[in-house]
Amino acid sequence: MLKGISKIISPSLLKILSEMGHGDEIVIADGNFPSETNGKRVVRADGIGGVEMLKAVLSLIPLDTYANENFMLMQTTQGDPTPTIWEEYFAVANEKDDNVRIGELERFAFYERAKNAYAVIATSEEAVYANIIIKKGVIN
Repeated sequence: MLKGISKIISPSLLKILSEMGHGDEIVIADGNFPSETNGKRVVRADGIGGVEMLKAVLSLIPLDTYANENFMLMQTTQGDPTPTIWEEYFAVANEKDDNVRIGELERFAFYERAKNAYAVIATSEEAVYANIIIKKGVIN
């Protein structure tokens, strides 16, 4: 273990976050997301929810200040309601970073973008549409 780093950040996830450069993207995926199908690198975070993981990741990396959108959500479909977890995500993101720029991607566009992400963190989040793509910024 390391001091000051959340216990839910595994050594392999810490390595991935360290390897990522400015503009690289990482997916925080819910339990229904096809992580192995859509991820170049997949880090398992079994038993951990999306809000908890978002808080831990954003405590270590900043959001990209140059991107129009640096926090992308999977758009709901067929009249599904806006997921209540999104409010929790927004609260965490705004608490951890003052440069949150939210965007939404249609489900299959989200999958395609995830395929190009640096990595996917496969959580056990049970909420639907609880997938996020985060674009890493510059560390000053």
